[in-house]
Amino acid sequence: MKNNLLGLIGFPLSHSWSARYFAAKFEKENIAGWDYKAFPLEHIQELPKLIETQENLRGLNVTIPHKEAVLSLLDEVSESARKIGAVNTIKIERERGKIRTTGFNTDVTGLEKTFEKHKLDRGGNALILGTGGAAKAAAWVCLQYSKEVFFATRNPRVEGQLSYDKLHSLEDFPLIINCTPVGMYPETEALPPLPYPTLSKHHILLDLIYNPPITRFMQEGIARGCKAIGGLHMLEQQAEAAWRIWNSEP
Repeated sequence: MKNNLLGLIGFPLSHSWSARYFAAKFEKENIAGWDYKAFPLEHIQELPKLIETQENLRGLNVTIPHKEAVLSLLDEVSESARKIGAVNTIKIERERGKIRTTGFNTDVTGLEKTFEKHKLDRGGNALILGTGGAAKAAAWVCLQYSKEVFFATRNPRVEGQLSYDKLHSLEDFPLIINCTPVGMYPETEALPPLPYPTLSKHHILLDLIYNPPITRFMQEGIARGCKAIGGLHMLEQQAEAAWRIWNSEP
């Protein structure tokens, strides 16, 4: 009998932290009967075929660039994931030849745990870098803590989005969250285009990137006395939340 299979979809998947994390988890906690594998999907329309052909597939994590587009392909989406507009965890249920897929957003759980750990629950403006699925999850969490949210992007399209090239000061944004892949391995010298000299010790910089552990974005803040937080704790917490979903009863 084949092991239950979990996986990660996204593109490109140059390396899979999730696969290493779950392999270590299964070994450490003596969890038998489960495997985890990366599935690079360039086009999200390939998902139904993947689920159909991988008969022992029970759950998926979703990463860039599919967190938003995947919603339309799922049978059901949790209320919070639908409101956020992004899914990063899929539960796959099979019964009597029928397949049912349900989408969740555990990025929210990971961010909430990070806010609690680092006491980021006070109010004030939050500047979120990026407008994708992770940015939407970050905005959702910030709004739960009565923070006014603004997005920084290269191409503003709606109210509340600020153009990087017109952002001359960061003084009004005590919390800045990088939800872009800028600075992620292997492009570790890359840096979001912000006016870093306007940072001070009153700022908190949260980078959702975990590799490298300290990004250039974080280094710029540290050099100016800011509190800088990496993305590893969030990633671990969202992974554990996904595991609980995959193991819950229908």
